Parts: sequence; C-alpha cells; structure tokens
Amino acid sequence: MAAATAPAKCILVTGPPGVGKTTLVMRVFETLRASQPHLSIRGFYTREVREGSERLGFEVVTLDGRHGPLASSKFSSAESFRWPTVGKYKVDVRSLESLAVPELQVKEGTDLFIIDEVGKMELFSSSFFPAVMRVLESDIPILATIPIPKFGRDIPGVARLRNHPGATVLTLNAVNRDMMRENVYNQLVNMFTAT
Repeated sequence: MAAATAPAKCILVTGPPGVGKTTLVMRVFETLRASQPHLSIRGFYTREVREGSERLGFEVVTLDGRHGPLASSKFSSAESFRWPTVGKYKVDVRSLESLAVPELQVKEGTDLFIIDEVGKMELFSSSFFPAVMRVLESDIPILATIPIPKFGRDIPGVARLRNHPGATVLTLNAVNRDMMRENVYNQLVNMFTAT
C-alpha cells in the first residue's frame, strides 16, 4: 500500500515582474483577515517606492505595518556603496534582516506565513533563506512569491523552494489574476480546515 502524500502546505506564486504577485498576496491577506480574524498571520511584503512615474526602489513592510528600505537606486550614505546590487538598485541587507527575518520566526500559534518575495535581493541576506527553510519545514502553511526564471535559469534558492515536495507553484498572468486570487484563498482556507 502506497503512503499517502501530504497535501501541499506552501503556495508559491510566480509570474513576470509587474503582473500583480504582491497585489494578489495582499488581497488574499486582507480577505483572510476579514473572513477569519482569529488567524495568526506573520510575514512581510515588498512595496515599490516611486517618485512620480519613476521607481526608485523597494521597501519591506511587515504585516503589522513596520517598514524600511529594501533597495534603492539613490545612494543614501557612504555605507551604501558597499551594498550588493541588483540592476540599478543597492540592497539594504541590514534593513531586510531587521524587519523581515524576525517575522519568519516559527512560533506556536502561527497559522500562516506570507513571504513576498523570495528573490535575488532578499537572498543577499545570509540569514533570510535559512529562516524561509525553517518555516517551510515547520508544516505551517506559506503563501510566498518567487520570480519567474530569467532566461530559463532559476536562482538556486528559489529553485530549492520551487522543487520542494510540499510546494505548489502557481503562475500568475494578466488573464488569470482574478481567478487565481480566489483559487489561492480557497486553497489556504482548505489548509486551515484540514488541520
């Protein structure tokens, strides 16, 4: 008799930049918070920082509203010249580690982790990916975003998540956005009722 396969506890949303991954995650979070206020949801999301129509960078925002810089195209200090770079952006690893990593601590009573995103900028932190993996191994449901492979090549840490046996990867596009939001919400609600 074959062993039963445990249902996926990790939903990974991927898609091209600007397709709405963060918007989907935040709408699912808001719907869960309204429909199931007893849930303990931990995590963070990234938000664009804009000046007019120009994107200057990104900030990390915890689900309880604390925020700080993640990456910027504007240098703010002499220290920022030593920061890692992704495209035109300098990544503030210390800020990420002070805000996002503590939100990924596995604690009793946590019902869901939201991680937006596990990408190249976040993976410059040596403590970020191990924290993500501890969450993944904890059996607490996860809703996370990951970048789509560039030129068919995945970032190694992202590939580990994508190929994890407990992960389901959903590809978001302009056509399926609304249906996908409902699908993700329903999958999460089913996870909560199954436990």
